[in-house]
Amino acid sequence: MQMNIEDLTVTVAEGKKILDHFSLALAPGSIHVIMGPNGCGKSTLSKVLLAHPHYNIVSGDIIVDGNSILPLSTDARSRLGIFLCYQNPISVDGVTNSEFLRTALTETTQERINVYTFMKAMEKGIEELSMDPAMMHRFINQDFSGGERKKNEILQMKMLKPKFVILDELDSGLDVDSLRIVCQNVNQYKEENPDTTILLITHYPRILEYIHPDYVHVMRDGKLVEMGDLSLAQKIEKEGYLGTTSMGGEHHGE
Repeated sequence: MQMNIEDLTVTVAEGKKILDHFSLALAPGSIHVIMGPNGCGKSTLSKVLLAHPHYNIVSGDIIVDGNSILPLSTDARSRLGIFLCYQNPISVDGVTNSEFLRTALTETTQERINVYTFMKAMEKGIEELSMDPAMMHRFINQDFSGGERKKNEILQMKMLKPKFVILDELDSGLDVDSLRIVCQNVNQYKEENPDTTILLITHYPRILEYIHPDYVHVMRDGKLVEMGDLSLAQKIEKEGYLGTTSMGGEHHGE
């Protein structure tokens, strides 16, 4: 999936500007990382890409494979293959993981799902993520730990097979072992689906020890101010964000 974010300016309801003429081109199969301090607009970007109603697009466009997705609802964008791994996944009482995923797969593929094939695939994903097998029959994230919720998000990714994956603060709340397992599964998914585009949003470069990006972008005050490779993230680890430069223009990943 090719996504071009073009000169996007976004405000919240009270008129505060969150994204300021934000541009980024993401080519199929590329891995992009956006880093930046708290409040710079990173998580806002992830929500805007999936049409969160809290945000108002003042100007600009989001182009996917040559077509604007601005008129599309959240579910329509999901059916295109855009997936968001939430920073703080919510719980849903009364709906089990297996029920949710079967319904989501049916909506995505518009085909009848073979129950046996579905259950075997879900069992395999749960095993690969070192999750308790009983979780497939539990309500979504109900009484799950922070790490279990993140693993559950990656399980959803593995089952739904999106073309464009947004990982918002994937490392938040994960211990060392859980981070390794989650990242291994992301890498495995990417190997099996090489054309998948990944947009990883993070504060800290430690996750980049496991998921190796093609491009690292630094965000500040709602816009991208610097682009580089993994060495840029390593520089930030040593020096912080104060040393990043102020740049304008479009950032490419082609």
